[in-house]
Amino acid sequence: MDCVVRKTVREELLHRLSGGQAMLMGILNVTPDSFSDGGAHYGLTNAVQHAEQMRLDGADIIDIGGESTRPGAENVDAAEEWRRVSGAIASLAASGALPLSIDTYKASVARQAAEAGAVIINDVWGMTRDKDMARAVAETHSLIVVTYNRGEADASINLRDDMSAFFRDSFGMAEAHGIPREHIILDPGVGFGKTYEQNFGVLAHLDVLVDTGCPVLVGVSRKSFIGRLTGNPVGDRLVGTLTANLDSLRRGASILRVHDVAAHRDALNMLEAIEKAK
Repeated sequence: MDCVVRKTVREELLHRLSGGQAMLMGILNVTPDSFSDGGAHYGLTNAVQHAEQMRLDGADIIDIGGESTRPGAENVDAAEEWRRVSGAIASLAASGALPLSIDTYKASVARQAAEAGAVIINDVWGMTRDKDMARAVAETHSLIVVTYNRGEADASINLRDDMSAFFRDSFGMAEAHGIPREHIILDPGVGFGKTYEQNFGVLAHLDVLVDTGCPVLVGVSRKSFIGRLTGNPVGDRLVGTLTANLDSLRRGASILRVHDVAAHRDALNMLEAIEKAK
């Protein structure tokens, strides 16, 4: 993608985020083994068709991932990960329909995705797994989703204090590499390095993230903590997902990362209609 066009896409996205409008990030897994929809959108034709459907359903951003981050998933090397996502990114960037995000913790994949047109790097390791990631973000002038992920769960920590310390370190790393504060989006990291109870805790204490002034992304869609609470299988967790996401909006979240775009768009439209009736 032409760098001028990409900059325009990025700046328009930042403008929308600054306006406080809730946004939906549609999940596009081009993997054979993701926990919810592994294999369903594997291959270029299926991936592009699903992205278009999510656009029609009301997505604002498409988040493309080529490696499953579910517990126990097989590691994928950078070359294979890029092979999986490259065609979809090139095709969707060329269409210009929606801003693109790359779901990766590998700096090399992030760089290639940015060059192809992605404007967001969604790193579930918060720039801690690949030491070159912060540099890649800065040099590609990308937005970065920094996920609160300690790696290993520790039930003994003070969750608020630990989140605050984690993001202070993230801001320090970003500043050291020249990443503008306005390019940072924070994610509480539900499902990553947390006990079952802590998944609820980070959502209950979302103000820790909101109070930084950065946009907050919440990704709970169909996750196992919902299944454990409700007893429902992966394909039957929409009610739990919607409930957690609408509560997160009430607490100040800006972006919801979801599989079920149409249902969430209906919910956001309902909230907007009620708000306008005041």
